[in-house]
Amino acid sequence: MPTTVIDGLATRYEVRGEGFPLLLFSPGGFDATLDNWATHGVYRRTGLVDRLAERYRCIVFDRREAGESGGRVERVTWADYAAQGHRLLDHLGVERAALLGGCVGCSVATAFAVAHPERTAGMVLYSPAGGAVYRMTQHRRFAEHAAFVAAQGLAAVVDRAKNTVSGFNGDPAVGPWAPVLRTDPAFAQAYAALDPEHYRTVLDGLVRTMFDRDSVPGPEPEDLLTLGVPALVVPGQDRSHARSAAWFLHECLPGSELWDAPVAEQTAETAPARVLAFLDGLRY
Repeated sequence: MPTTVIDGLATRYEVRGEGFPLLLFSPGGFDATLDNWATHGVYRRTGLVDRLAERYRCIVFDRREAGESGGRVERVTWADYAAQGHRLLDHLGVERAALLGGCVGCSVATAFAVAHPERTAGMVLYSPAGGAVYRMTQHRRFAEHAAFVAAQGLAAVVDRAKNTVSGFNGDPAVGPWAPVLRTDPAFAQAYAALDPEHYRTVLDGLVRTMFDRDSVPGPEPEDLLTLGVPALVVPGQDRSHARSAAWFLHECLPGSELWDAPVAEQTAETAPARVLAFLDGLRY
């Protein structure tokens, strides 16, 4: 699978299918890998990306700090995640694309569209992550990781990450940089030697600014309300993907479509057909 360097960090990616480009921002929280489209929940159950790749050029990639992509200890923002996708399009020579975000990938997709509306033909926001419980869960997860670092030290984080396959979502102790700790020995060595106070400041800033609301994290509502990019919003329905999150995006995105189907009715027959109908109606 090809890899390119974006902003000094390795990015693993894959291009599937032919047709108009469709840039996919992966689901999976801090474990947002390209493989999640085939293994996670509704995306696996509906075979969504396989169907889309029959008509579109699907560009999938491991988000920074996930899978086999690289990372850096810094206060990462939604804009940083969006920039990775933007520069991947540059690398591939793609001037304009439609976007598909799944779960937390919806926050990245909207950040991309706000920053680069001229390069965004439209976007599908599938099961956006958000809601009050989602925000509280993220803050709790970071607090648990910070407590582990305070008690055990950063070297213990490296050891734990290397001796488990769990990600930050499943085991807060391993932290948001766990995938890079496993794949990059030089990064792991430098991570263990970081100043703990500096590291704690990075953590505090990251979680405070990234998960700062009870709706959907990402661009400000005022930026969404003035965005003229066509959008289809599809709700999730659990503690991390509140229905209110989808309604928030629908209300903030002018002229957006809401496919308000219960998750149980988002099947291999209905979901790809609904997404394809929206994408096929875009002006490329």
